[in-house]
Amino acid sequence: MDKNIMHAVVDIRSTHACVSVVIPCYRCSETIGRALASVAAQTLLPKEVMLIEDASPDDGLTLQALNEQAAKYADNFEVKVIALNKNQGAANARNVGWNSASQPYIALLDADDAWHPQKIEIQYKFMQENPEIVLSGHAPKIVTDDSQPDWKLGYFDFKNISKNNLLISNQFVTPSVMMKKDIAFRFDSTKRYMEDYLLWLQIAFSDYSVAKLSPALVAIYKPMFGASGLSSHLWAMEKAELDNYWLLYKNKNIGFILVAMLSVYSLAKYLRRLIIVSLRRVAFVKH
Repeated sequence: MDKNIMHAVVDIRSTHACVSVVIPCYRCSETIGRALASVAAQTLLPKEVMLIEDASPDDGLTLQALNEQAAKYADNFEVKVIALNKNQGAANARNVGWNSASQPYIALLDADDAWHPQKIEIQYKFMQENPEIVLSGHAPKIVTDDSQPDWKLGYFDFKNISKNNLLISNQFVTPSVMMKKDIAFRFDSTKRYMEDYLLWLQIAFSDYSVAKLSPALVAIYKPMFGASGLSSHLWAMEKAELDNYWLLYKNKNIGFILVAMLSVYSLAKYLRRLIIVSLRRVAFVKH
């Protein structure tokens, strides 16, 4: 593939891309407006947005907010609100939206994040021009205030992500991912942590082509890990990552020596994260 593929501004032939945006929603009444405003601000709009209300225990506050937002943006794109009867986590909610989507491409967004205005324009064009790519992602940018993404984009590149790249580290934040709807995989709804990482690994180890775009096209409004400051959450994430590696071993995707090495490396990263979160907590107390 030619890496000199595009600039920040691309030629758009339609006002809507054949994309379904899937947003799992759990107690998100205070942030969903910001997320959907970023979707409505896209230079190339999606054809539909799926809002999956994951049985939030807030007396209908989240569902009310979703219905209000759906009415607000009804002229921009089709908005479907699906209310689940039982909370089963983000993985299941994403699967429900994915399975109910009508478009050939799925773009994932979280209710507390927001996209750069050119996210769909750039990523959708890339996927269209490189049909062998079934999943692509891009860089995130940490934003410390409540502002909508508005940073400038210059010339950029992409790289193919190999199995080894993914084994060493999770290359994609979930709200950066766009993928083909018809791939034969879904999120593992039994997992509450690192289920996204498992999906990327399963796709890559099935010999599908995966790529990462260099520009930051999504704003993340919280630290990448340890946002709550609770080491128990970090340990749950660590156990889930280790479980992902052993699942690959069980499925004969990788050998015993490699899974052992990956486990040691993963535990070393976990210890580093604990130190970072501890230092962050100390700095917060001092201020």
